[in-house]
Amino acid sequence: MLEQFVISIQIIIIDIVMAADNAIIIGLIAAGFAKQNRKRIIAWGVAAAFIFRIIFAFGATYILEFAWLKILGGLLLLWIVNNLRRDFFESKKIRSPELKSQENVSFSQGFFKVLVADITLSLDNVLGVVGAAKDYYLLMVGGLLLSVVLIATLASYFANYIKDHKWLAYVGLFVIMIVALQLIIGGLINLEVLSINENFKFLFNI
Repeated sequence: MLEQFVISIQIIIIDIVMAADNAIIIGLIAAGFAKQNRKRIIAWGVAAAFIFRIIFAFGATYILEFAWLKILGGLLLLWIVNNLRRDFFESKKIRSPELKSQENVSFSQGFFKVLVADITLSLDNVLGVVGAAKDYYLLMVGGLLLSVVLIATLASYFANYIKDHKWLAYVGLFVIMIVALQLIIGGLINLEVLSINENFKFLFNI
């Protein structure tokens, strides 16, 4: 009973951290759209996050054998960060995400970025939850459902808030960049290209 309680706490912490990352990147992408499309991007992003978490949960044991997936996921996140940085800040004409929404931002391009982010962060979330849940499958399922609820709640808030608080976009991009580097370094450690002290392995979901 105590073990299940401890595992539940671990899963909740993992979900809060990973859901926040997922919500931030969906919110950043959605903030670049006009209001009518913002909700669509968030809805599709949350739906994709749920679907990919279910898929990865069933194949978690198999997926764990491929450390290069972490590296690839991290590189894809860095690509998204660079794209969002360019969208938000590179052009001096763009003073806010709201102005960017008036420039016919491609919905398909935005959705593609959300999809790539969802795949990467869903993989990392599932690996963390499955690793913590051990053989307690109900806790694993509950943890994944909790992460989706958190993403849906936080993404909407972040996308709306960022319109009037541009500095939050900088914070969001920095957070996603850290996650990307954690994935890349974690993958390199799994492949034994890098070595790290046992006390710090938790930082890289190992």
